[in-house]
Amino acid sequence: MSAVGLPLWLLAELTYRCPLQCPYCSNPLEYAQIKKELSTEEWCNVFDQARAMGAAQLGFSGGEPLVRQDLDTLIAHAHHLGFYTNLITSGIGLTEEKIERFKHAGLDHIQISFQASDPLVNDALAGSKHAFEHKLEMAKLVKKYDYPMVLNFVIHRHNIEQIGQMIELSVALGADSVELAVCQFYGWAKLNRQGLLPTREQLKVAEEVTNQYRQKLQQMNASYKLIFVVPDYYETRPKPCMNGWGKVFLTVAPDGMALPCHAARQLPIQFPYVQEQSLKQIWYESVGFNHFRGDTWMPEPCQSCDEKEKDYGGCRCQAFMLTGKAENTDPVCSKSPHHDVILQAQQQAENEIAIDQLVARNSRNSKKIISVVGVE
Repeated sequence: MSAVGLPLWLLAELTYRCPLQCPYCSNPLEYAQIKKELSTEEWCNVFDQARAMGAAQLGFSGGEPLVRQDLDTLIAHAHHLGFYTNLITSGIGLTEEKIERFKHAGLDHIQISFQASDPLVNDALAGSKHAFEHKLEMAKLVKKYDYPMVLNFVIHRHNIEQIGQMIELSVALGADSVELAVCQFYGWAKLNRQGLLPTREQLKVAEEVTNQYRQKLQQMNASYKLIFVVPDYYETRPKPCMNGWGKVFLTVAPDGMALPCHAARQLPIQFPYVQEQSLKQIWYESVGFNHFRGDTWMPEPCQSCDEKEKDYGGCRCQAFMLTGKAENTDPVCSKSPHHDVILQAQQQAENEIAIDQLVARNSRNSKKIISVVGVE
């Protein structure tokens, strides 16, 4: 037990409900069948247990966490326990009154996501009119109430050429940092990958533009952080997903399922529920959280690879999605016998697919997917 790390980072996915329909959402495709949500009391109990185990940072996520009417109560409870709290939101549903209430409750940080720097592209991807306008207004209010603010732009083929405009918008809004993160291909993003994955050339240009802005900001002595996150589909070694399975991160889904990462519920592994077991039992003793700890589970070439303590064999969810077996080496790795599926994805990125051809993340489409795959 002593060899297992502490769950320092708790992600509370409060709900799968969301007013937007982003085609790159990482929520599960079958979310429409998951209707039960933890109560206020149950969430507070989760926070109590996590803090007692050493958790220090708490992210409120979703779906859209703002649809929870008890959010200020949850923030206040987490603040009382001593968590550093972060609201991860689209900004839709946020108001000045709520921002003020959250500040009073002790919220430490707000991250607002944009779909693009262009209003038309932003609203088309969000599936909501006037979403961009509202996000701008909320970003200004976040600064007015003196929150540290991170703006997040999910990058993909339909907005990657707006990188410069995104950075300029972020600077104009007074963001402390901006995360330009190419979407990670889980959930709805995996379903829409062929229409979202940028080409290698697009990524090269986008990174060059980002570096140019970094130099400009440095010359201006601007204390502004630019983070550019590329998809590992163009790497030859996999990312150390979640810094290792069950090492630092603990996710609790809306229905109480405890997960080593937000995408793990798709795996053919029985994960525990916080209503049925204590967090301590879940973290240290459950089959789900111990399944890929250590390296004894690793096949070749991972088992004899001198980089296995750096990347932990890569992402288990990605291995499952792309090869059908979570134990396989992450196909991103050039040593993987399944690396050809990544090369095929790169080739498919050269095909042009319009925004209106992407599958929107909404209950209607989720129910269609459930009916096709026969999920009960």
